[in-house]
Amino acid sequence: MTFAVPDSALADTVLARLTEVYPPAGDPFRAQEMIAYMKGAAPFLGIRTPERRALSRTVLDGLPRPDEPDCTAVALRCFALPEREYHYFAVDYLRRHVGRCSSEFLPVVRRLVTTDSWWDTVDHLAAHVAGGLVAADPALAATMDEWIEDDDLWVARTALLHQLRFKAATDTERLFAYCLRRADHPDFFIRKAIGWSLREYAKTAPGEVRAFVERNRTRLSLLSAREALKNL
Repeated sequence: MTFAVPDSALADTVLARLTEVYPPAGDPFRAQEMIAYMKGAAPFLGIRTPERRALSRTVLDGLPRPDEPDCTAVALRCFALPEREYHYFAVDYLRRHVGRCSSEFLPVVRRLVTTDSWWDTVDHLAAHVAGGLVAADPALAATMDEWIEDDDLWVARTALLHQLRFKAATDTERLFAYCLRRADHPDFFIRKAIGWSLREYAKTAPGEVRAFVERNRTRLSLLSAREALKNL
């Protein structure tokens, strides 16, 4: 899906400030270390997280809170830049302001999930942005039912992880159904996500998770089962 980036004076200011303060803080040697750690998923400027977040506070100092078009514009424009630190800024920005976005924002989340996809951005988008939108509008769970079937493993991973922070509000039936639906997926990141989603829910309902894993030992991968029961 092609997205038109909304006009946003706020995004203009944010991007101008970002591209002014981030590059001088970069370290080329550290950037190469980051690229290697992230398996070449994207180039980096070489800014460590604490320093990057301090710079981000400077970027946002004195700026108003965004509306949904502002969030869309900031996110899409940041993800259009190659260096990963800009993507991290966008993810942090959306985590902070997801409550200002409507259900109509979910297609934007999918666009971000499928842009230069790797766990470092996808997992935060899944748990904090997609999850936040579904929590605010449970009707969006129907879209998650579509995403769990997606051929793109990162879209499916997002569906698996979107309830990660739901605790007692977790839709247990949906969580377990998603885990079984993708239990035979060959990719590490899907199998790991199955285990992670179950392990997190086990903090709320350990007995249910243990019983689910025991009932489905022959269907779940060893990785998924091990991760699910790690703290039980």
